[in-house]
Amino acid sequence: MEAAGGCGGAAERGPDAVVPDLIGVVRETRASVGAMYLLEQGECVLRLAALTGLSWRIAAPWARVALTDRAPVSDAVRERRAVWLGSPEELARHYPRLALILPHRFLLAAAPVASGATAWGGLVLQWPGSHPPRLSAHETEAIHRACTSLAGLLSRAAADGHPVRAGARPRLLPPSRPRTVWPAEAQAAADFAERLPGGCCTLDVDGRIAFVTTAAAELLGAGVPELLGARLWQVLPWLDAPAVEDHYRGALISRQATSFTALRPPDRWLAFHLYADGWGVSVRIVPAEDATDPSGVLRPAPPAEPGRGTGLYQLMHLAATLTEAVGVQDVVEQAADQLLPALGAQALALMAAEEGRLRIMGYRGWAAALMDRFDGAPLASSVPAARVLATGIPSFFSDWAELKRAHPPVGIDDGMSAWAFLPLITSGRPVGSLVLGFDRPRPFTVEERTLLTSVAGLVAQALDRARLYDSKDRLAHALQAGLLPQVLPRIAGLDIAARYLPAGRGMGIGGDFYDLIRLTDRCAAAAIGDVQGHNVNAAVLMGQVRTAVHATAGAPPGEVLARTNRVLTDLDSGLFTSCLYVHLDLARHRARLATAGHPPPLLRHPCGRTEVLDLPPGLLLGIDPAADYPSTEIPLPPGAVLALYTDGLVESPGVDLGQAIAGLGDRLADAGDAAGGGIELLADTLVRRAEQSAARSDDVALLLIHPHRDG
Repeated sequence: MEAAGGCGGAAERGPDAVVPDLIGVVRETRASVGAMYLLEQGECVLRLAALTGLSWRIAAPWARVALTDRAPVSDAVRERRAVWLGSPEELARHYPRLALILPHRFLLAAAPVASGATAWGGLVLQWPGSHPPRLSAHETEAIHRACTSLAGLLSRAAADGHPVRAGARPRLLPPSRPRTVWPAEAQAAADFAERLPGGCCTLDVDGRIAFVTTAAAELLGAGVPELLGARLWQVLPWLDAPAVEDHYRGALISRQATSFTALRPPDRWLAFHLYADGWGVSVRIVPAEDATDPSGVLRPAPPAEPGRGTGLYQLMHLAATLTEAVGVQDVVEQAADQLLPALGAQALALMAAEEGRLRIMGYRGWAAALMDRFDGAPLASSVPAARVLATGIPSFFSDWAELKRAHPPVGIDDGMSAWAFLPLITSGRPVGSLVLGFDRPRPFTVEERTLLTSVAGLVAQALDRARLYDSKDRLAHALQAGLLPQVLPRIAGLDIAARYLPAGRGMGIGGDFYDLIRLTDRCAAAAIGDVQGHNVNAAVLMGQVRTAVHATAGAPPGEVLARTNRVLTDLDSGLFTSCLYVHLDLARHRARLATAGHPPPLLRHPCGRTEVLDLPPGLLLGIDPAADYPSTEIPLPPGAVLALYTDGLVESPGVDLGQAIAGLGDRLADAGDAAGGGIELLADTLVRRAEQSAARSDDVALLLIHPHRDG
């Protein structure tokens, strides 16, 4: 799969381009929520481009989804398949993190938006829990049509040099209203609500009060002007409890009625009944004198920062997300994505201690020049981030004057007005610092300081694991790179180009290999293979296979593979290996080939015609010590190109392998004259698609053999 791209520096189109198709499929399927994700150019990240039917405050934790994440939309795009979650049980079974954060009744579909081998993004639709557990044929067809239309639109835009990109925030689309009312009708509706017993109000999708009756204001103990435009839990401290926002979120997501009872100090019980649609939530408020049933009863919360429910919701998402973070950059991105909106911060920096100095692992919201000034600061310096790392005690500065009093040398204006410097401590030892910047002065309450310190503990554990992973990953890839040939021999009359790409992030190392062996001045041998698995054992076995091939090179191809096969069966590693061996006779312009279950090579003739070579099959190495490997002889005239490759270059989820190999042959044929453009340029052209592929889960090896006339 190829990331959308190839238009570097070209003018870009905004996410409005995808709006008509998104609105259309939401209407046709009667979905309650619709979202369109776009795959970032050159990145393995899906970004939310357009959203309808849901508050941005709820969707914010999913604004950026890495393709390696375990999430419905990333699975759909990465694996080129539709994902359908028809029950809460299914959601919990396949996506426990999502089910933990959103324990509400809803159904969800995710589908890839792709054309050919290019993935452009993903479509996500959501329905209330009352929807049948299966998609209807009409809904399935509507989703398919929308994805096809979106893929065509995005493909054409990229081809025209104006690729569609997601904005800094998604395009928020209001759902269609059942009908539009006249001003007289609006007044009549307000009068109707005023005459109802009890009180009522309307919250928009962001939880703000858009309408409130006089009776509701009296029950809540506040004036109508005070309530309008505010969130219930912000204007009324006794409703500032996480469960209140959770009920509001649950009503919006599930579109099912929900209720709770709360105590308005000192002794007034009120019952709240919530009814939601895509425009917001209608709230009915009535006295509840008998609140003996403990279910759904909320008691007054202690004073806290306004909207703490939203913060806890997003921080819970952070805790769940960090458990799946792989490398250091994953931790940086996930921490920034979740912490900044949850805490109302504008900047974040993650630092680690390395060899007595403070090293910046990643940041967001601050200028690169500013970060460069602090990168490498000695741990013994007076820099606040270094001090908290040395002492293990967090520091909070409510404004610039407070920071300057504590650290007089600080003279850099970073555009922030309040700061939190938090030590990252795990297993009793400091591993780094987390710095948060706020654009306004901020009094850090005791509760908020406690919360931030706890968050730093979560980040510290994730950072420690990630640094260990990155260290092991670098070591493993260095081992694998050391086992591959560093320099291929120069042979008169032969141009060779080789490429190797490791598997995608988090997939471990693999056993793909290639080799070129000089036999005489006019003869050479070439080999390419793939050891099963993605671990150190696969890399070690790959080295043993190369050694065995070297030891028997020069013998007929079938005999080379047969001897190597016996070596592998004697080793009894439990891993199997595919291999293709080629004997090159440059004097006769001939080649003899034998295969052990390896993808067929491609031969481009001097005239430009390209064919897939149909070789007699042979068993994978390491299965049967008596296996036979027949060989085939072909002409290999000057000007021809023989392409040997591993399956990572052609395999793509949802694409037939035969078609993928044929597609590689087409690219080889269309890449221009190898001698004119250079064999190295040809190799770059063939692997470019794999380099840009966001979902590459296997190693890639490529060996191009181009005989030419001496002289």
